[in-house]
Amino acid sequence: MQHLEPILCGRTYHIYNCGINGCDLFRENQNYEYFMNLYNKHISPVADTYAWVLMKNHFHLLVRIKEEEFIKNLEGFENRRGLKLHQPFSNLFNAYTKAFNKRFGRSGSLFENRFHRKLVSDIEYFKRLVVYIHNNPVHHGFTKFAMDYPWSSYLTCISIKPTHLQRDSVIGWFDSEANFKTVHDNASDVIDLEQRLGL
Repeated sequence: MQHLEPILCGRTYHIYNCGINGCDLFRENQNYEYFMNLYNKHISPVADTYAWVLMKNHFHLLVRIKEEEFIKNLEGFENRRGLKLHQPFSNLFNAYTKAFNKRFGRSGSLFENRFHRKLVSDIEYFKRLVVYIHNNPVHHGFTKFAMDYPWSSYLTCISIKPTHLQRDSVIGWFDSEANFKTVHDNASDVIDLEQRLGL
């Protein structure tokens, strides 16, 4: 059985999963939009988001779980012994599965049983992960450039619109928006990046 990293307050994680048996998670634009609405409802209260991408049959998230003092004051977490920080993610996936199954007349599981998570422990790993997540659509042949794919946080990073995304922090780690774009455009070997990230 694969070891699952415990989700703890104040730590940063790469969280990812795919459709069960490789099935599609998203079939139409409304699916992507609905998933992100549920994400904002269930995950934004407990975690800061730095990068994300939704692909047809899988997704990647880069999040930092908020501090315990903050989470304990949230509705549903107060007076609970031992914060179960995987629960908001499970709630997200369960709510999305229920809606997806209703929409397409299917039943049963949609996601692989346990969502994967890797602890992100240093800034270089973090930066490589941001580039990897945003270039996933390039790697899988959906677009030629990360900026052309609508279902990732890349465009939000270079936008000025209000967002839950921690874009100022992300751009700061790349020193400037121009360097952020350059690094992403030059990430030609995503397979090599994937191997270096241990995925």
